[in-house]
Amino acid sequence: MKNPKISIIGIGYVGLPLALEFGKYFHTVAFDLSKKKIDKLKKNIDETKENPRKAFKAAKFLKFTHNKNELINSNLFIIAVPTPIYNSKKPDLRMIISASKTVGKCLKENDIVVYESTVYPGMTEEVCIPILERESSLLWKKDFNVGYSPERINPGDKKRKITDIKKVVSADTERVLNFLAKVYGRIIRAGIYKSESIKTAEAAKIIENTQRDLNIALINELAILFDRLNISTQEVLKTANTKWNFLDFKPGLVGGHCIGIDPYYLTYKSKKIGYNPKVILSGRNTNDNMAKFISHRVKKSFKNNKKTKRGIIFGFSFKENCSDFRNTKINDLKLNLEKDSFNIDIFDPLVDENDVYTKYSFKVLKKMNNKNYDFVIMAVKHDIFSYIDVKLLKKKFGNKIKIFDLKYFFKKEEVFFQL
Repeated sequence: MKNPKISIIGIGYVGLPLALEFGKYFHTVAFDLSKKKIDKLKKNIDETKENPRKAFKAAKFLKFTHNKNELINSNLFIIAVPTPIYNSKKPDLRMIISASKTVGKCLKENDIVVYESTVYPGMTEEVCIPILERESSLLWKKDFNVGYSPERINPGDKKRKITDIKKVVSADTERVLNFLAKVYGRIIRAGIYKSESIKTAEAAKIIENTQRDLNIALINELAILFDRLNISTQEVLKTANTKWNFLDFKPGLVGGHCIGIDPYYLTYKSKKIGYNPKVILSGRNTNDNMAKFISHRVKKSFKNNKKTKRGIIFGFSFKENCSDFRNTKINDLKLNLEKDSFNIDIFDPLVDENDVYTKYSFKVLKKMNNKNYDFVIMAVKHDIFSYIDVKLLKKKFGNKIKIFDLKYFFKKEEVFFQL
Protein backbone atom coordinates (compact mmCIF):
# COMPACT_ATOMS: atom_id res chain seq x y z
CA MET A 1 0.00 0.00 0.00
CA LYS A 2 2.41 2.68 -1.21
CA ASN A 3 -0.17 5.36 -1.86
CA PRO A 4 -3.13 4.75 0.46
CA LYS A 5 -6.62 5.98 -0.28
CA ILE A 6 -7.68 7.54 3.01
CA SER A 7 -11.10 8.06 4.53
CA ILE A 8 -11.49 10.13 7.69
CA ILE A 9 -14.69 9.60 9.65
CA GLY A 10 -15.73 12.54 11.83
CA ILE A 11 -14.80 15.99 10.52
CA GLY A 12 -14.54 18.20 13.58
CA TYR A 13 -11.67 19.74 15.53
CA VAL A 14 -9.59 16.58 15.00
CA GLY A 15 -10.77 15.18 11.67
CA LEU A 16 -10.77 18.41 9.66
CA PRO A 17 -7.11 19.47 10.10
CA LEU A 18 -6.13 15.84 9.56
CA ALA A 19 -8.10 15.70 6.31
CA LEU A 20 -6.69 19.03 5.11
CA GLU A 21 -3.12 17.84 5.65
CA PHE A 22 -3.55 14.35 4.18
CA GLY A 23 -5.47 15.88 1.28
CA LYS A 24 -2.28 17.60 0.14
CA TYR A 25 -0.59 14.26 -0.61
CA PHE A 26 -3.14 11.42 -0.76
CA HIS A 27 -6.60 10.86 -2.19
CA THR A 28 -8.64 11.58 0.92
CA VAL A 29 -12.35 11.37 1.67
CA ALA A 30 -13.60 13.47 4.60
CA PHE A 31 -16.86 11.93 5.83
CA ASP A 32 -19.33 13.34 8.33
CA LEU A 33 -22.98 12.54 8.97
CA SER A 34 -23.90 16.23 9.07
CA LYS A 35 -24.96 17.37 5.60
CA LYS A 36 -25.05 20.97 6.88
CA LYS A 37 -21.42 20.76 7.95
CA ILE A 38 -20.29 19.08 4.73
CA ASP A 39 -22.09 21.68 2.59
CA LYS A 40 -20.19 24.43 4.42
CA LEU A 41 -16.86 22.62 4.11
CA LYS A 42 -17.39 22.26 0.37
CA LYS A 43 -17.52 26.07 0.33
CA ASN A 44 -14.27 26.22 2.35
CA ILE A 45 -16.13 27.35 5.47
CA ASP A 46 -14.80 25.93 8.74
CA GLU A 47 -17.35 26.21 11.57
CA THR A 48 -14.57 25.77 14.15
CA LYS A 49 -12.72 28.80 12.74
CA GLU A 50 -9.46 26.89 13.23
CA ASN A 51 -8.50 26.39 9.57
CA PRO A 52 -8.09 29.22 7.01
CA ARG A 53 -9.51 29.08 3.49
CA LYS A 54 -6.04 28.68 2.00
CA ALA A 55 -5.71 25.33 3.80
CA PHE A 56 -8.72 24.06 1.85
CA LYS A 57 -7.25 25.15 -1.46
CA ALA A 58 -3.96 23.40 -0.70
CA ALA A 59 -5.75 20.07 -0.11
CA LYS A 60 -6.13 19.30 -3.81
CA PHE A 61 -6.82 15.56 -3.31
CA LEU A 62 -9.53 16.05 -0.68
CA LYS A 63 -13.24 15.35 -1.09
CA PHE A 64 -15.94 16.16 1.49
CA THR A 65 -19.00 13.94 1.68
CA HIS A 66 -21.87 12.75 3.88
CA ASN A 67 -22.48 9.76 1.57
CA LYS A 68 -21.25 6.47 3.10
CA ASN A 69 -20.86 4.94 -0.37
CA GLU A 70 -17.91 7.27 -0.95
CA LEU A 71 -15.92 5.32 1.65
CA ILE A 72 -15.92 1.99 -0.17
CA ASN A 73 -12.81 2.54 -2.31
CA SER A 74 -10.58 3.56 0.61
CA ASN A 75 -8.05 1.22 2.17
CA LEU A 76 -6.96 3.30 5.17
CA PHE A 77 -9.78 4.42 7.49
CA ILE A 78 -9.18 6.95 10.27
CA ILE A 79 -11.91 7.32 12.90
CA ALA A 80 -11.88 10.67 14.69
CA VAL A 81 -15.32 11.00 16.25
CA PRO A 82 -16.00 12.51 19.70
CA THR A 83 -16.12 10.27 22.78
CA PRO A 84 -18.21 12.20 25.33
CA ILE A 85 -19.77 11.06 28.61
CA TYR A 86 -23.34 10.72 29.84
CA ASN A 87 -24.67 12.83 32.71
CA SER A 88 -23.86 9.82 34.89
CA LYS A 89 -20.16 10.34 33.98
CA LYS A 90 -20.03 7.00 32.19
CA PRO A 91 -18.50 6.83 28.67
CA ASP A 92 -20.91 7.54 25.83
CA LEU A 93 -19.66 5.20 23.09
CA ARG A 94 -22.52 5.64 20.65
CA MET A 95 -20.56 7.67 18.09
CA ILE A 96 -17.46 5.49 18.05
CA ILE A 97 -19.61 2.35 17.85
CA SER A 98 -21.60 3.84 14.97
CA ALA A 99 -18.40 4.88 13.17
CA SER A 100 -16.95 1.39 13.64
CA LYS A 101 -20.09 -0.14 12.13
CA THR A 102 -19.89 2.22 9.15
CA VAL A 103 -16.24 1.38 8.50
CA GLY A 104 -16.82 -2.33 9.13
CA LYS A 105 -19.34 -2.44 6.29
CA CYS A 106 -16.67 -1.02 3.94
CA LEU A 107 -13.72 -3.18 4.99
CA LYS A 108 -11.89 -5.33 2.47
CA GLU A 109 -8.89 -7.62 2.78
CA ASN A 110 -5.64 -5.80 3.65
CA ASP A 111 -7.43 -2.61 4.76
CA ILE A 112 -6.25 -0.74 7.86
CA VAL A 113 -8.38 1.07 10.45
CA VAL A 114 -6.85 3.69 12.74
CA TYR A 115 -8.62 5.17 15.76
CA GLU A 116 -7.79 8.71 16.89
CA SER A 117 -10.69 9.15 19.32
CA THR A 118 -9.80 9.19 23.00
CA VAL A 119 -10.71 5.89 24.67
CA TYR A 120 -9.84 3.98 27.82
CA PRO A 121 -6.92 1.51 27.69
CA GLY A 122 -8.02 -1.66 25.91
CA MET A 123 -11.16 -0.26 24.31
CA THR A 124 -9.95 -0.48 20.70
CA GLU A 125 -9.36 -4.21 21.04
CA GLU A 126 -12.25 -4.98 23.40
CA VAL A 127 -15.05 -2.91 21.84
CA CYS A 128 -14.11 -1.60 18.39
CA ILE A 129 -12.37 -4.53 16.71
CA PRO A 130 -15.19 -7.03 17.42
CA ILE A 131 -17.58 -4.59 15.70
CA LEU A 132 -15.28 -4.35 12.67
CA GLU A 133 -15.09 -8.15 12.46
CA ARG A 134 -18.83 -8.62 12.82
CA GLU A 135 -19.79 -5.98 10.24
CA SER A 136 -17.15 -7.03 7.67
CA SER A 137 -17.17 -10.83 8.21
CA LEU A 138 -13.37 -10.52 8.16
CA LEU A 139 -10.81 -11.58 10.76
CA TRP A 140 -8.57 -9.13 12.59
CA LYS A 141 -4.83 -9.53 11.82
CA LYS A 142 -5.61 -12.10 9.15
CA ASP A 143 -7.75 -10.01 6.79
CA PHE A 144 -7.40 -6.47 8.14
CA ASN A 145 -5.27 -4.54 10.64
CA VAL A 146 -5.84 -1.87 13.24
CA GLY A 147 -3.82 1.01 14.65
CA TYR A 148 -4.30 3.71 17.27
CA SER A 149 -2.90 7.23 16.95
CA PRO A 150 -4.21 9.56 19.67
CA GLU A 151 -5.20 13.06 18.61
CA ARG A 152 -3.27 15.97 20.07
CA ILE A 153 -5.20 18.90 18.65
CA ASN A 154 -5.16 22.04 20.79
CA PRO A 155 -8.06 24.34 19.74
CA GLY A 156 -7.24 28.03 19.79
CA ASP A 157 -3.48 27.42 19.69
CA LYS A 158 -2.00 29.40 16.78
CA LYS A 159 1.57 28.24 17.45
CA ARG A 160 1.15 24.48 17.74
CA LYS A 161 -0.87 23.21 14.81
CA ILE A 162 -1.33 19.54 13.91
CA THR A 163 1.94 19.39 11.95
CA ASP A 164 3.92 20.88 14.86
CA ILE A 165 2.96 18.31 17.51
CA LYS A 166 4.78 14.98 17.75
CA LYS A 167 2.49 12.17 16.64
CA VAL A 168 2.15 8.88 18.52
CA VAL A 169 1.34 5.85 16.38
CA SER A 170 0.68 2.26 17.38
CA ALA A 171 -0.51 -0.83 15.55
CA ASP A 172 -1.23 -4.53 15.85
CA THR A 173 1.89 -5.61 13.90
CA GLU A 174 5.31 -4.12 13.32
CA ARG A 175 4.68 -3.98 9.57
CA VAL A 176 1.54 -1.88 9.99
CA LEU A 177 3.27 0.26 12.64
CA ASN A 178 6.07 1.14 10.23
CA PHE A 179 3.57 1.83 7.45
CA LEU A 180 1.50 4.18 9.61
CA ALA A 181 4.65 5.96 10.77
CA LYS A 182 5.51 6.68 7.13
CA VAL A 183 1.99 7.85 6.24
CA TYR A 184 1.65 10.18 9.23
CA GLY A 185 5.27 11.19 8.72
CA ARG A 186 4.27 12.85 5.43
CA ILE A 187 2.25 15.48 7.30
CA ILE A 188 3.84 15.71 10.78
CA ARG A 189 6.94 17.90 10.86
CA ALA A 190 7.47 17.40 14.59
CA GLY A 191 8.22 13.70 14.20
CA ILE A 192 6.66 10.31 14.93
CA TYR A 193 6.83 8.23 18.11
CA LYS A 194 6.17 4.50 17.70
CA SER A 195 4.37 3.16 20.76
CA GLU A 196 4.95 -0.48 21.71
CA SER A 197 1.24 -1.37 21.67
CA ILE A 198 -2.24 -0.02 21.02
CA LYS A 199 -3.13 -0.26 24.71
CA THR A 200 0.00 1.70 25.69
CA ALA A 201 -0.88 4.48 23.24
CA GLU A 202 -4.47 4.59 24.53
CA ALA A 203 -3.20 4.89 28.10
CA ALA A 204 -0.63 7.57 27.21
CA LYS A 205 -3.29 9.73 25.60
CA ILE A 206 -5.71 9.53 28.47
CA ILE A 207 -3.14 10.30 31.17
CA GLU A 208 -1.99 13.44 29.31
CA ASN A 209 -5.31 15.07 30.13
CA THR A 210 -5.75 13.33 33.49
CA GLN A 211 -2.41 14.69 34.67
CA ARG A 212 -3.36 18.23 33.65
CA ASP A 213 -6.77 17.86 35.27
CA LEU A 214 -5.19 16.86 38.59
CA ASN A 215 -2.67 19.70 38.53
CA ILE A 216 -5.42 22.26 37.93
CA ALA A 217 -7.53 20.64 40.66
CA LEU A 218 -4.69 21.14 43.15
CA ILE A 219 -4.42 24.83 42.26
CA ASN A 220 -8.21 25.22 42.40
CA GLU A 221 -8.26 23.74 45.89
CA LEU A 222 -5.45 26.06 46.92
CA ALA A 223 -7.39 29.03 45.49
CA ILE A 224 -10.37 28.13 47.69
CA LEU A 225 -8.08 27.82 50.70
CA PHE A 226 -6.25 31.09 50.00
CA ASP A 227 -9.55 32.90 49.54
CA ARG A 228 -10.50 31.92 53.11
CA LEU A 229 -7.08 32.99 54.34
CA ASN A 230 -7.43 36.32 52.51
CA ILE A 231 -4.25 35.65 50.49
CA SER A 232 -3.89 36.46 46.79
CA THR A 233 -3.59 33.21 44.83
CA GLN A 234 -2.03 35.12 41.93
CA GLU A 235 0.70 36.52 44.18
CA VAL A 236 1.31 33.13 45.79
CA LEU A 237 1.75 31.49 42.36
CA LYS A 238 4.02 34.29 41.12
CA THR A 239 6.17 33.89 44.21
CA ALA A 240 6.31 30.09 44.03
CA ASN A 241 7.09 30.28 40.32
CA THR A 242 10.49 31.80 41.08
CA LYS A 243 11.67 28.23 41.80
CA TRP A 244 12.89 26.51 38.63
CA ASN A 245 10.86 23.31 39.03
CA PHE A 246 7.53 24.77 40.13
CA LEU A 247 4.74 23.81 37.70
CA ASP A 248 2.97 26.91 36.40
CA PHE A 249 -0.71 25.94 36.54
CA LYS A 250 -3.52 28.44 37.11
CA PRO A 251 -6.92 28.01 38.79
CA GLY A 252 -10.10 28.14 36.74
CA LEU A 253 -13.13 26.41 35.30
CA VAL A 254 -12.20 23.10 33.65
CA GLY A 255 -14.54 22.19 30.80
CA GLY A 256 -14.19 21.10 27.21
CA HIS A 257 -14.17 17.73 25.50
CA CYS A 258 -10.76 16.57 26.79
CA ILE A 259 -9.63 17.51 30.30
CA GLY A 260 -13.15 17.56 31.71
CA ILE A 261 -14.10 14.25 30.06
CA ASP A 262 -11.13 11.92 29.57
CA PRO A 263 -10.42 11.14 33.26
CA TYR A 264 -13.89 9.61 33.52
CA TYR A 265 -12.96 7.10 30.78
CA LEU A 266 -9.92 6.07 32.81
CA THR A 267 -11.84 5.81 36.10
CA TYR A 268 -14.61 3.85 34.36
CA LYS A 269 -12.10 1.23 33.20
CA SER A 270 -10.37 1.29 36.57
CA LYS A 271 -13.60 0.45 38.40
CA LYS A 272 -14.34 -2.28 35.82
CA ILE A 273 -11.18 -4.09 36.87
CA GLY A 274 -11.85 -3.63 40.58
CA TYR A 275 -9.71 -0.63 41.51
CA ASN A 276 -11.27 2.55 42.91
CA PRO A 277 -9.14 5.51 41.69
CA LYS A 278 -9.37 7.93 44.63
CA VAL A 279 -6.95 10.66 43.50
CA ILE A 280 -8.31 11.00 39.96
CA LEU A 281 -11.94 11.18 41.11
CA SER A 282 -11.08 13.61 43.88
CA GLY A 283 -9.48 15.96 41.34
CA ARG A 284 -12.50 15.65 39.06
CA ASN A 285 -14.84 16.45 41.94
CA THR A 286 -12.84 19.58 42.79
CA ASN A 287 -12.85 20.86 39.23
CA ASP A 288 -16.50 19.99 38.61
CA ASN A 289 -17.49 22.05 41.65
CA MET A 290 -15.53 25.22 40.87
CA ALA A 291 -18.57 26.84 39.22
CA LYS A 292 -20.46 26.38 42.51
CA PHE A 293 -17.60 27.94 44.48
CA ILE A 294 -17.43 30.98 42.21
CA SER A 295 -21.20 31.48 42.16
CA HIS A 296 -21.25 31.19 45.95
CA ARG A 297 -18.54 33.85 46.13
CA VAL A 298 -20.63 36.16 43.95
CA LYS A 299 -23.81 35.55 45.96
CA LYS A 300 -21.96 36.11 49.23
CA SER A 301 -20.91 39.59 48.10
CA PHE A 302 -24.60 40.56 47.75
CA LYS A 303 -26.01 38.65 50.74
CA ASN A 304 -27.34 41.76 52.52
CA ASN A 305 -28.92 43.15 49.36
CA LYS A 306 -32.25 41.51 48.49
CA LYS A 307 -32.67 43.37 45.20
CA THR A 308 -32.39 41.21 42.07
CA LYS A 309 -28.87 41.50 40.71
CA ARG A 310 -27.76 41.70 37.11
CA GLY A 311 -24.41 40.34 35.95
CA ILE A 312 -22.50 39.85 32.72
CA ILE A 313 -19.98 37.09 32.07
CA PHE A 314 -17.18 37.62 29.56
CA GLY A 315 -16.57 34.40 27.63
CA PHE A 316 -18.60 31.25 27.02
CA SER A 317 -16.26 28.84 25.21
CA PHE A 318 -14.50 26.23 27.34
CA LYS A 319 -11.10 27.88 26.80
CA GLU A 320 -9.53 31.02 25.40
CA ASN A 321 -9.36 31.90 21.69
CA CYS A 322 -11.65 29.16 20.42
CA SER A 323 -15.34 28.90 19.57
CA ASP A 324 -15.85 25.46 21.10
CA PHE A 325 -18.33 25.51 24.00
CA ARG A 326 -18.76 21.77 24.50
CA ASN A 327 -18.97 20.97 28.21
CA THR A 328 -18.34 24.64 29.06
CA LYS A 329 -18.45 25.32 32.78
CA ILE A 330 -19.57 28.89 32.11
CA ASN A 331 -23.06 27.50 31.64
CA ASP A 332 -22.84 25.80 35.03
CA LEU A 333 -21.81 29.14 36.54
CA LYS A 334 -24.75 30.88 34.87
CA LEU A 335 -27.24 28.26 36.08
CA ASN A 336 -25.92 28.37 39.65
CA LEU A 337 -26.38 32.13 39.79
CA GLU A 338 -29.83 32.03 38.22
CA LYS A 339 -31.02 29.59 40.90
CA ASP A 340 -30.90 32.56 43.29
CA SER A 341 -32.72 34.92 40.92
CA PHE A 342 -29.61 36.59 39.49
CA ASN A 343 -30.11 37.82 35.92
CA ILE A 344 -27.11 36.83 33.78
CA ASP A 345 -25.99 37.90 30.31
CA ILE A 346 -23.03 36.34 28.51
CA PHE A 347 -20.78 38.15 26.06
CA ASP A 348 -18.64 36.11 23.67
CA PRO A 349 -18.03 37.17 20.04
CA LEU A 350 -16.27 33.88 19.20
CA VAL A 351 -19.04 31.35 19.78
CA ASP A 352 -21.86 30.76 17.31
CA GLU A 353 -24.95 32.39 18.84
CA ASN A 354 -27.35 30.12 16.95
CA ASP A 355 -25.59 26.96 18.12
CA VAL A 356 -25.61 28.22 21.72
CA TYR A 357 -29.33 28.98 21.49
CA THR A 358 -30.06 25.56 20.01
CA LYS A 359 -28.29 23.81 22.88
CA TYR A 360 -28.99 26.09 25.85
CA SER A 361 -32.01 28.22 24.82
CA PHE A 362 -30.48 31.63 25.52
CA LYS A 363 -28.79 34.22 23.34
CA VAL A 364 -25.14 35.11 23.73
CA LEU A 365 -24.30 38.78 23.30
CA LYS A 366 -22.08 39.39 20.27
CA LYS A 367 -21.48 43.04 21.20
CA MET A 368 -20.86 44.61 24.58
CA ASN A 369 -23.97 46.54 25.62
CA ASN A 370 -24.42 49.56 27.87
CA LYS A 371 -26.73 48.11 30.53
CA ASN A 372 -26.27 48.85 34.19
CA TYR A 373 -24.90 45.68 35.74
CA ASP A 374 -24.13 45.00 39.39
CA PHE A 375 -21.19 42.75 38.61
CA VAL A 376 -19.03 41.40 35.80
CA ILE A 377 -17.23 38.04 35.70
CA MET A 378 -14.13 37.90 33.53
CA ALA A 379 -14.22 34.17 32.80
CA VAL A 380 -12.42 33.37 29.52
CA LYS A 381 -9.25 35.19 28.50
CA HIS A 382 -9.81 35.61 24.76
CA ASP A 383 -7.25 37.79 22.98
CA ILE A 384 -10.17 39.85 21.68
CA PHE A 385 -10.79 40.96 25.28
CA SER A 386 -7.26 42.37 25.65
CA TYR A 387 -8.46 45.95 25.07
CA ILE A 388 -10.74 45.78 28.10
CA ASP A 389 -9.64 47.46 31.32
CA VAL A 390 -11.35 48.37 34.58
CA LYS A 391 -11.91 51.95 33.46
CA LEU A 392 -13.83 50.76 30.37
CA LEU A 393 -15.98 48.35 32.42
CA LYS A 394 -16.98 51.11 34.83
CA LYS A 395 -17.71 53.49 31.98
CA LYS A 396 -19.90 50.87 30.28
CA PHE A 397 -21.66 49.38 33.28
CA GLY A 398 -21.42 51.91 36.11
CA ASN A 399 -18.83 52.89 38.72
CA LYS A 400 -20.28 50.64 41.42
CA ILE A 401 -19.84 47.45 39.42
CA LYS A 402 -18.08 44.57 41.19
CA ILE A 403 -15.46 42.80 39.10
CA PHE A 404 -14.82 39.08 39.60
CA ASP A 405 -11.59 38.22 37.79
CA LEU A 406 -11.16 34.48 37.18
CA LYS A 407 -8.29 34.71 34.68
CA TYR A 408 -5.99 37.45 35.98
CA PHE A 409 -7.09 40.09 33.50
CA PHE A 410 -6.30 42.87 35.98
CA LYS A 411 -4.25 43.71 39.06
CA LYS A 412 -5.71 42.30 42.26
CA GLU A 413 -6.17 45.75 43.78
CA GLU A 414 -8.37 46.79 40.83
CA VAL A 415 -11.03 44.10 41.32
CA PHE A 416 -13.46 42.95 43.98
CA PHE A 417 -12.44 39.29 43.73
CA GLN A 418 -9.67 37.42 41.96
CA LEU A 419 -9.53 33.63 41.77
